[in-house]
Amino acid sequence: MDRTTFRNPIALSLMALAAVILFAQTVTIVPETKQAIVSRYGEPLRAINAYNAKETFGATNAGLAFRIPFVEQLHWVDKRILSVSMERQEVQSSDRYRLQVDAFARYRITKPIRMYRTIGNEEALSAQLQTSLESSLRNELGKRNFDALLSAERGAIMENIQKSLNRDADKYGVEIIDVRIKGTDLPQGDPLQSAFSRMQSAQNQQAVAIDAEGRKQAQIIRAEADAEAARIYAESYGKDPGFYDFYRAMQSYKRTLQNNEQTKTDVILSPDNDYLRKFRDGR
Repeated sequence: MDRTTFRNPIALSLMALAAVILFAQTVTIVPETKQAIVSRYGEPLRAINAYNAKETFGATNAGLAFRIPFVEQLHWVDKRILSVSMERQEVQSSDRYRLQVDAFARYRITKPIRMYRTIGNEEALSAQLQTSLESSLRNELGKRNFDALLSAERGAIMENIQKSLNRDADKYGVEIIDVRIKGTDLPQGDPLQSAFSRMQSAQNQQAVAIDAEGRKQAQIIRAEADAEAARIYAESYGKDPGFYDFYRAMQSYKRTLQNNEQTKTDVILSPDNDYLRKFRDGR
């Protein structure tokens, strides 16, 4: 390269442009929020700033990265927590309610090279996870009745959906962090009214069953109490027949006189009446 080349502004500009392109093809700045996959002719070789569960923000492998220019290519993968939503779908529960359900899942790409090899890019991954979420949700809700979605069992349903989705997502190097149902509604119109009627009928039947069971238990408890009282009375009679006879007489007086006082009825008995024997001479 002679001196005239350096005096030619066009040549200098081309050289500077070539140097910039070469530098850009050689050195890359990887941010903390990204993972970079280095590939050669479409085959992934290594991942720069790949996800590590033990690392902390600010102490990662982000920063300058080098590659062979024009031979090795970079592919960017998000390192942050991402989300995928399922559009409102109609799902049938085990008790044949047709439910309008929408849900979402949060996930993170933990193995970028596996993701790149199996599905290619984040857009295709998001579409696949959406399909898997719909399938997992349908399968799980199809095993449950409508009441389960309104009870504490809902948490277990979410865990099962997350586990099922995780099994599928692991094939693409993805970890499912959370799954949530945003809304569960019955269709408007006649199906909704029919569902309410069925729920009301079921609740009425349950109330009748609970009431019958309560009455049954009350009878059992009352019978057991009467039996226990009879046993105690029998034991008392065996230990002291005189006291037992006196106690029973006092109970009879109490019931008879109290009832007469409430009904304003007078009772006239002869002092020699056997009913009043406990009032006479301590006999």
